[in-house]
Amino acid sequence: MKTKMIWANLVSSDLQKTIQFYTDLGFKQNGQNTEEIVSFSIAENNFIINFFTTNRFKTALKGDLVNAKIENEIIFSLSAESREEVDLWYDKVKKVGGTIFSEPENYQLGYTFGFADPDGHKFNFLYWPGM
Repeated sequence: MKTKMIWANLVSSDLQKTIQFYTDLGFKQNGQNTEEIVSFSIAENNFIINFFTTNRFKTALKGDLVNAKIENEIIFSLSAESREEVDLWYDKVKKVGGTIFSEPENYQLGYTFGFADPDGHKFNFLYWPGM
């Protein structure tokens, strides 16, 4: 057996706010959004993140949701080509309303910062030499 793809499914408390945030960051929508879902293609390898309304996500999950603003679920790492690019992303994330939870810092050989989207989903931008 072989898996062809992997993508992420997350909850959105406000699809329009989610659309605005990720569009402002420069990510492209993957297909047409509906009243229950919006999908974005992230990075060169077209990693897909689907954002579902709370009720639709609870139905699919068949369980309770975490509050990502106060609990941790996952952190998605996004690569940058240089330290300078990390800083550019930092400025852009702040400008479009992301919440910085980890200021830019050196980490071993790399350089990174962490942010959360309007629903509290966590990401970091990371420059790592040779990546």
